[in-house]
Amino acid sequence: MEQSRHTELTFQLIVESSPNAIVLVNKEGKIAYINSQTEKLFGYTKGELIGQLVEVLIPARYTGKHPGFRDMFFVSPSERAMGMGRELFALRKDKKEFPIEIGLNPIVTVEGTLVLASIIDITERKKAEERFRLVVESAPSAMVLVNHSGIITLVNQQTEALFGYGRNEMIGNKLEMLIPERFRDIHPDHRQTFLASPKTRSMGGGHDLFARRKDGMEIQVEIGLNPIGETHDQMVLASIIDITERKKAEVRFQLVVESAPNAMVLVSQDGIITLVNQQTEMLFGYERYEMIGSKLEMLIPARFSSDHPGHRNGFFKQPKTRSMGMGRDLFAKRKDGLEIQVEIGLNPIETPEGQMVLASIIDITERKVQERAAKKQAELVIKNKELEQFAYVASHDLQEPLRTVSNYLQVFEEDYLNVLDANAHKYLQSISGATKRMSLLIKALLEFSRLGRDKKLVKVECGKLVADVVADLQTMIKDSNTTIHISEMPTLNLYEIEMRQLFQNLISNAIKFRKKKTAPEIQIISKKVNEKWHFLISDNGIGIAKVHFNRIFDIFQRLHTNDIYEGSGIGLANCKRIVELHQGEIWVESIVGKGSIFHFTISELSI
Repeated sequence: MEQSRHTELTFQLIVESSPNAIVLVNKEGKIAYINSQTEKLFGYTKGELIGQLVEVLIPARYTGKHPGFRDMFFVSPSERAMGMGRELFALRKDKKEFPIEIGLNPIVTVEGTLVLASIIDITERKKAEERFRLVVESAPSAMVLVNHSGIITLVNQQTEALFGYGRNEMIGNKLEMLIPERFRDIHPDHRQTFLASPKTRSMGGGHDLFARRKDGMEIQVEIGLNPIGETHDQMVLASIIDITERKKAEVRFQLVVESAPNAMVLVSQDGIITLVNQQTEMLFGYERYEMIGSKLEMLIPARFSSDHPGHRNGFFKQPKTRSMGMGRDLFAKRKDGLEIQVEIGLNPIETPEGQMVLASIIDITERKVQERAAKKQAELVIKNKELEQFAYVASHDLQEPLRTVSNYLQVFEEDYLNVLDANAHKYLQSISGATKRMSLLIKALLEFSRLGRDKKLVKVECGKLVADVVADLQTMIKDSNTTIHISEMPTLNLYEIEMRQLFQNLISNAIKFRKKKTAPEIQIISKKVNEKWHFLISDNGIGIAKVHFNRIFDIFQRLHTNDIYEGSGIGLANCKRIVELHQGEIWVESIVGKGSIFHFTISELSI
């Protein structure tokens, strides 16, 4: 008796110390005992509840079926949770309902078997769950809550819209229903890996992820994973974003970049190259994989690379489309270390990885070389014009004092002929000869400077022009027994007077520099080569040493003394100027003792 009393007190102490409400109920449904937590939870005193049917603690809409459930429990009493899968509610003394969880335990007492109900008020948990559900529901992305077995327990409206399933079709089913078949087998392993080390992260780690809609269509997605709950009941909340359109846009962007005629480089704010096109590979000599993921400074000469991060940060503070390095010469560095001069256009680009800059790079090395050449050419043209003007003025003005010297020399010879001795006569003859040669040189220089001053472009039958020149040189040709062969000639737009002088100089030179005891033979040929006419005048004369091929076209350059071949040394210089007037070139081929071939080209000029 004493032992039984001790056991009862021990049981009461245990029940009273429970943090949950404890209610002991017999087979008839009457409350046999409650603890103080029950009084607090339901608002009744022990005296008010003990002996009452337990249905007093249950909302009226459930009391009708409750005796049946109780009878079933006592038929096979065992420890278990009550109402598995169903929401349970209790009723307070003030008639307010609240959600509960109930654990049932059969207890054998001297009065028979009782059921001990442990009751937990889950009102706050339900409120938290409802807040969580509302947050998930209002998310702009599809949200799927999955338990550790891969069962879908919660989805939001965006999930229904994205996958085409109704909510009831997804909840309670395996997550693999939303995954393409080719990935389903491996997915449970991925899930277990995540649950073994749960933390918020992106799924897939750089891999393309795909999901499968109800209609079988695959979509490309981004997935964020968040662990929810305790370790023993870990769940995963997956945030799913359809990036199909973004991927299409990325592909279009890549195609545009790839097809650009310029080198294109996409760079992040920290200077990492994230995209290049084929033109970039060709320009810099690197393979694509060598550049992507590397710092942009690999493409910049070392003397500029240290300042470049500062320039890049300045751009990202005020990002806008503009040229880089306004007013400065920009240089890039190829893989082989060669520097190239470049023009760079900068465009800010918004990407999922943040703002980047797309640089369009043009190699302007050749253009710069041409610009420098054009500048030098322009300077040369100006200097040549100044020189021509000086030669014209000098040769024109020198004629008058030279004419005065000649006149006085003639007067001196006439008036003092009888008083001069032989030496004086010899000196006067030398002065007279020098004066005449100087007069010839000044005349030649004047003609050279006047060349092209009054030029007029007209249509000319070259065959008739050459025939006229040959006729003019008939005496020289006859005296030298020269033979001239002329091929078919074109009709061209030419500066006729100058072109006549060109042919006359070259034909007369071919006769003049003939070999002794050999009758000159001259051939004049023309042919069309690309967009120009190519003329050749060949002879069987004395020839020219190769070392003189270039200098013979310079003014006052002579290969022979005046006592062997007379001349001013300006004839071929005139030929060169005339050819250049016609936007052509002149050169010579020759073998000493066998003859020469003078080539010149003439462009087809428009009148």
